[in-house]
Amino acid sequence: MRFATRAFLWSFLPFTGLLAGSFWAVRTAALSAVKEGLRSAERNNQATLAKVRERSELKNIRILRVVVENPALKAGLQLLAAEHQTPDAARRTVEDQLSEICDTMGFDFLAVSTPSGDPLAGVIRQKAGFAPVKLASLRLPARGFFSMQDRIFSVTSVAIAQGQENVGTLAVGEQFDLAEDVTMPAVLLRGESVIAASAPNVDSSRIEAALRKCAPQAECEVQMAGETYLSVPLDSSQNEEFALRSLRSLDAAAAPVQAALRDIFLSAGLTALLGAFAIAAFSSKSIVKPLAAVVARLRESGKTGVLPEFPSGRKGVREIRELTDSFNHAATAIQEGRDQLVRAYVEFVSSLASALDARDPYTAGHSLRVSEYACAIARAMGVPAEELEIIRVGALLHDIGKIGISDAVLQKPGKLTADEESLIQQHPVIGRKILECVQGFDAYLQVVELHHENWGGGGYPRGLTGEETPRSARIVKVADAYDAMTSDRPYRRGMQHEEAVRILEKCAGTQLDPAAVQAFLALGNIAKPQAREEDPILDALHHLSAAVRTEAVQETPV
Repeated sequence: MRFATRAFLWSFLPFTGLLAGSFWAVRTAALSAVKEGLRSAERNNQATLAKVRERSELKNIRILRVVVENPALKAGLQLLAAEHQTPDAARRTVEDQLSEICDTMGFDFLAVSTPSGDPLAGVIRQKAGFAPVKLASLRLPARGFFSMQDRIFSVTSVAIAQGQENVGTLAVGEQFDLAEDVTMPAVLLRGESVIAASAPNVDSSRIEAALRKCAPQAECEVQMAGETYLSVPLDSSQNEEFALRSLRSLDAAAAPVQAALRDIFLSAGLTALLGAFAIAAFSSKSIVKPLAAVVARLRESGKTGVLPEFPSGRKGVREIRELTDSFNHAATAIQEGRDQLVRAYVEFVSSLASALDARDPYTAGHSLRVSEYACAIARAMGVPAEELEIIRVGALLHDIGKIGISDAVLQKPGKLTADEESLIQQHPVIGRKILECVQGFDAYLQVVELHHENWGGGGYPRGLTGEETPRSARIVKVADAYDAMTSDRPYRRGMQHEEAVRILEKCAGTQLDPAAVQAFLALGNIAKPQAREEDPILDALHHLSAAVRTEAVQETPV
């Protein structure tokens, strides 16, 4: 993955994650607030419904207190209690009185029982009037709900007193309709079974299974069909047989809030994401572009070997400016170290060349001249700068192996014997062995070892032919031959330029590279003093070599 892409993603993705996290947090907080508000509303509804039911019960109790003072009803109850042999006739009399009271008061159910709760008589509203109830199946609570003939009734009861004596209980019931009497989604349970439910789109079996987890008279949250429901007890009568509970979907209640939040965050989030995208793109560009320029320059530096210098300024990212300034300081320090290394390297090379030339006054300056001639030939042949440097230094060191040759052989004024000639021919190999031990001199080994190979073969030490010998060594061979012919020796005087040129032309194609010879001839009389556009290092080498040579001559005993 590209650095620009990574920088963009590291800028954009955290903001996206933060935005998504903010949406989740706000949504969670809003839903929590909605749910808490819904719980509070359910509790208020519970309290309101309790007050309504309490007012209704108080109203019924006031009415019943009036009813129980009915002398006919009391007389009927006394008669029913006294008629142990023929209770049916007395019961019918009480049932007629109860039917009349129900019709007058608008009750749906009315029953009397003994002080211990055993039913004595009761009537229930039917379509055609009132009908007596079967006492065997009648189990009346003091208050709350009870079921009869597949109908649910809400009961209120009051004691019937005769003087100081409690002679029975009168219970009035109103038919209970969950949808009409409770203004919220609710469910009426009998034990663990659902009797009635006004919660939409919820199966009774699921309600029963979910509400089993709720403790009586305690609010709870249940899961049904993937939705969360809040259930609050609505009946405070403590009737163990029946339970009335609300059943409100929290998710449905929170759906409008969720939709509003979704719309808000969709528009605001998209706007924020577009802004974040633009900011991330600009930020990554402002960081990546200067860094890419730094990397490109460093890669170019790796190819050329030249340390880059980055422009300094006050624009751009501060850290990147500090980075480029640090690179510039490091490059300056490295360049200074390189310059010191080059100076030490030049001094070492010149010392080696001067040490060789100082052994023989007649060959003094030979290595430096060969280096100058070879560089001139190489430039005429269009040699690249890297190879030109190899030729320059290699020519300075080409005879370094003669350090290992005896002065008696090197400075012998007469003709050398075959053994002496064979010994002389070892100096290229000796020179290679000397330089192999010096780190960084690998590039010059071929010039030192192969500058006596012949173009047509028969040279030494390997007997290479043609282009088997590197071009650098072939160029140095031409320069070495010319300087050897034009320099004075103990046994002869140096040739004139013209005579040396004729010999070079004669040897071109046999001992010497024809192309190198032609390039040398194009230079003219190179031995004449002329203004040379040489490297300052060559001038330093020349002066250093001359100083070493002069010192060596002065120390030679007379």
